[in-house]
Amino acid sequence: MDYDNIKISESKSDESAGASSKSTSSSSIYQPRQRMAQNYLLLWVDASMDEADKDCQDILAQLKNVVNEVHLCSQSDQCIHLVNQLDTERAFVITSGYFGRHLVSKIHGMSQLDAIYIFCDNKSKHQEWTQNWTKIKGVHTNIKEICQALQLSVKKCEQDSIAVSFLTANEMASIDNLNQLEPTFMYTQIFKEILLGMKHSEQAIRQFTAYCRKNNSVSSINIGRFENEYHAQLAIWWYTFPSNIYSMLNKALRTLDTDAIITMGFFLSDLHQQIQQLYEQQVSSYGRKPFLVYRGQGLIKSDFEKLETTKGGLMSFNNFLSTSTDKEMSLSFAQDASTEPNKVGILFIISIDPCIKSAPFASIKELSYFKEEDEILFSMHTVFRVSTIKQLDIKNQLYQVDLQLTSDDDEQLRLLTNRIREEAPGITGWQRLGHLLLKIGQFNQAEELYNVLLEQTSDGNEKQHYYSQLGLVHHHQADYEKAICYYEQGLEIQQKTFPSNHPSLATSHSNIASVYVSMGEYSKALSFHEKALEIREKTLPSNHPDLATSYSNFGLVYDHMGEYPKALSSHEKALEIRQKFLPSTHPSLATSYNNIGSVYDNLGEYSKAVSFYEKAFEIYQKSLPSNHSDLAASYNNIGLSYDHMGEYPKALSSHEKALEIRQKFLPSNHPSLATSYNNIGLLYDHMGEYPKALSSHESALEIYQKNLPSNHPDLATSYNNIGSVYNVMGEHSKALLFYEKALGIRQKAFPLNLLSLATLYNNTGSVYNKMGEYSKAILSYEKASEILQKALPSNHSDLAVSYTNIGSVYDNLGEYAKALSFYEKALEIQQQSLPSNHPLLASLYSNIGMVYDNMGVYPKALSSHEQALEIYQKTLPSNHPDLATSYNNIGSVYNNMGEYSNALSFYEKAREIREKALLSNHPDLASSYNNIGSVYLTMGQYSKALSSFESVLEMQEKTLSSIHPHLAISHNNIGMVYDNMGEYSKALSFYEKALEIQQQSLPSNHPSLATSYNNIASVYYNMEGYPRALSFFEKALEIQQNTLPSNHPSLATSYGNIGCVNCKMEDYSTALSFFEKALEIREKTLSLNHPLLATLYNNIGNVYRNMGENSKALSFCEKALEIGQKTLPSDHPDLASSYNSIAKVYYNIKDYSKALSYYERALDIRQRALPPNHPDIKDVRESIEILQEEIAKNV
Repeated sequence: MDYDNIKISESKSDESAGASSKSTSSSSIYQPRQRMAQNYLLLWVDASMDEADKDCQDILAQLKNVVNEVHLCSQSDQCIHLVNQLDTERAFVITSGYFGRHLVSKIHGMSQLDAIYIFCDNKSKHQEWTQNWTKIKGVHTNIKEICQALQLSVKKCEQDSIAVSFLTANEMASIDNLNQLEPTFMYTQIFKEILLGMKHSEQAIRQFTAYCRKNNSVSSINIGRFENEYHAQLAIWWYTFPSNIYSMLNKALRTLDTDAIITMGFFLSDLHQQIQQLYEQQVSSYGRKPFLVYRGQGLIKSDFEKLETTKGGLMSFNNFLSTSTDKEMSLSFAQDASTEPNKVGILFIISIDPCIKSAPFASIKELSYFKEEDEILFSMHTVFRVSTIKQLDIKNQLYQVDLQLTSDDDEQLRLLTNRIREEAPGITGWQRLGHLLLKIGQFNQAEELYNVLLEQTSDGNEKQHYYSQLGLVHHHQADYEKAICYYEQGLEIQQKTFPSNHPSLATSHSNIASVYVSMGEYSKALSFHEKALEIREKTLPSNHPDLATSYSNFGLVYDHMGEYPKALSSHEKALEIRQKFLPSTHPSLATSYNNIGSVYDNLGEYSKAVSFYEKAFEIYQKSLPSNHSDLAASYNNIGLSYDHMGEYPKALSSHEKALEIRQKFLPSNHPSLATSYNNIGLLYDHMGEYPKALSSHESALEIYQKNLPSNHPDLATSYNNIGSVYNVMGEHSKALLFYEKALGIRQKAFPLNLLSLATLYNNTGSVYNKMGEYSKAILSYEKASEILQKALPSNHSDLAVSYTNIGSVYDNLGEYAKALSFYEKALEIQQQSLPSNHPLLASLYSNIGMVYDNMGVYPKALSSHEQALEIYQKTLPSNHPDLATSYNNIGSVYNNMGEYSNALSFYEKAREIREKALLSNHPDLASSYNNIGSVYLTMGQYSKALSSFESVLEMQEKTLSSIHPHLAISHNNIGMVYDNMGEYSKALSFYEKALEIQQQSLPSNHPSLATSYNNIASVYYNMEGYPRALSFFEKALEIQQNTLPSNHPSLATSYGNIGCVNCKMEDYSTALSFFEKALEIREKTLSLNHPLLATLYNNIGNVYRNMGENSKALSFCEKALEIGQKTLPSDHPDLASSYNSIAKVYYNIKDYSKALSYYERALDIRQRALPPNHPDIKDVRESIEILQEEIAKNV
């Protein structure tokens, strides 16, 4: 039909470069929370349990003599949920025989489950079936038997969970680089020295019991008893008494839980002192002869692999170490552990020279709660040398490991210990503890400590030191104003006591600058860095490492400011200095390589970025242990570059390696793990795996919520990332909710950090843009732009992003001139600051190309898209998704030009790349199938079009929610095919389904609803149900008039459609009125030769023809033809429509020869451009037959 066709709702790739949210590392911030103070969980699972029953209460009391807490479950699901919550802890389950039959099969395979105990009245009844399950450790009829078995299991669990560290001979040879050492080895050693050297006040016991009550760590009875009875000479008794204190201490030292370790510091000291006293009393009884003690336990396989490489090296048990003189009992512990699939059973045979005084040990049989055990207890962090390792049982993983207690004169250990001591400098134990707390990221604890030290001192130098440390603490806590306040107070003291060029002043200026960087106040940061550099240049030689630090700091600020050439220059100066005075494998060189890599990454030179990141990685591999945090950061950087390059499998591999390292050596709630989860989430987002992206970001959020205050910026980052996933998933209300949460945090907590606010306004604008709420989108984007204009230099890349976003809204509003203006502003900025082949420039050329495409200026559109493609081809791998986007955009221009074979060729290129590079359910792949389908539809190849659209729908139904807006697009597209095939009932069904989805997922005035109303109207039009068609067209128009500017192209389309209906209803004057409204908009917004103007001229000509005003009709139809001949290929179907309309005018005025000539031209084009059974070919042939009959009559 000769009116503006209802266009296919095509899912085009959005080239708008929105402000992205990068996840950044942050340090762990302490927040009081409930702790699980033991390494295991006991669950009693029974549906018939009655807690009010006296027998039940008696059983619970007996169980609590073995474990501190018993969790009661009446349903299987409760039990499963609790066990699933465990990370490194073990679970023990007690259940009845009847309930156990149903429960055991559900939980037996859970890796966290250690043992199951069946508690029943009839042992023989359950003996047979329980033998099929290896984790069922017995069927019992009385609770005392279970308590005894449980006590043994708990002891094994505690033995297996003790933290161990290993130092190979090679690592010991590199004691100058402590990065080689496992963190737990160093920190436990430092904690031990600090805590044992400090004096503990009388308040310590009360603080400990208050801590236990708060965290429910010890039963109330035992807490009261400890408070009333404890004194230093009872430390061993309380350590062995089943009160959970042993478990608390074990877990605290294993996880380096600073809060618990400091709170138990008095107990650690008392326990050590009592072992020391016993050693001195007992040493003479050993007769100066070496003897053997034994320890049986399980080691997880990764720890055993480390142990195997440690022969000749050192092994430390980072706790108080329990051993036995009973070899058989120790062997039985090892044998039990060897049957567990993830463990290796180890029998340690330890040779002890009683003359070695540095590692006190003692027989505690007389002072232990368990008098019957021959236990030898070593003080914490005893170090042994690994002598031999041999396998005892080939069938099971059972080994014997011979250890030798290190001697007092072990030169390597002495040097190592002295080197470790340097890691926590300080005059007093409290100062040393403060340094250690900062080093391991316990900032809240450090803050409390330094505040107390600050109050207690009157010494100016000490005050300055504490102010600086508190500045560092508050910087890590993201409390930037306090950080600056403390740093400035420290600087004030320094300025009074030191000369103006003292190096310490430079350090203080740099510290203040670093806070301003975090606040986004880069000009202030530069000012303070310049003061630091000025001091250093006056007082230090030109190749001093502190100068390299200054240059590096400048580079980081310039990188943030988008001044990449300056950033590169600064980092290269730093590198040059470091290369002169540092060994080639020094980690500071790796830092420089990483910084240079980051600049190249921002410049879009990804291969160079990867090259520098890999140089850094190579250094880290040589100089750091395999689980070091800097290696994880290096994997992270490489992963980000591969992500930018579109090499998603490589990026995922790198990010997963980073996560694996962090999971091995960090506690499960450490913020660095959240960083990894965030980066993996961003990657899955790019890969189109939105559920996985959401899951990763939620894992990050969960960690942040446990560790950070509610107004911390990292929480805002997580909310922002989750919002972004919901945005692309089409769940705009959820996206908006998360963006607003993020914005709320930024506004309340960090009003000065304007750049973060700008990012969030940009993201909020993106949601409103997708929701069709364009005025709100413009408002949000303009807020972001206003902030950025004030905070950044006029040529900063982020300003270009902001202009791009505003341009995208004007593009959607049909205000193409404004859109073009903003895109060109953005391009001008990016051309000043980026290299000529940067992918962001390509993105902008693509945006400009799409505007020209919408305006019908196809040569310019094609030129812009080809510029984008040229950049991508030079800088990206051949299967990068952005190349597919470029091919797709060029295909779109050819499609609009009617060059369908070219369009199809480029769409197919895009599809081919996406099939290789993306997952099968990625939305961009669906977009390719949609675009290919649209060409086939225009060409009249309906079966192929239908196949393409149905492939998309099938793909989407597997991965998207049932009300996702993309499903509506697919239903509309399939409806379009059936509409063109004349199967109107099927078309109507698909269009109505699309409308139903949109009504559930979009606001009631969203422009996409107008598209669906238009499509439904088109079916009624084709079915000649003109009144209903008019009703739906008017609904579409109403939405568009409420949401779009008065000159929007969609309004022109609606006016044209209503004009066509009125024409069919023979209300020609009304039809003409609507066509003229449409024409007024088209002439204002489109180029004079745009094909849509031709369509309108053709429609107006047809109205005049029907009104009998043939001269006017001919004039308008010829205008349409003139435009078509200038802008379209010679076989374009729209040209055929123009020839057809002109032929009908000549038929009306009885100029049959001209009429025949034009009909034949129309037929010739349609036969060349359309399939042979196309209805338009049939229509023109029928017209020619009628005309020939008239010619025959008049002969």
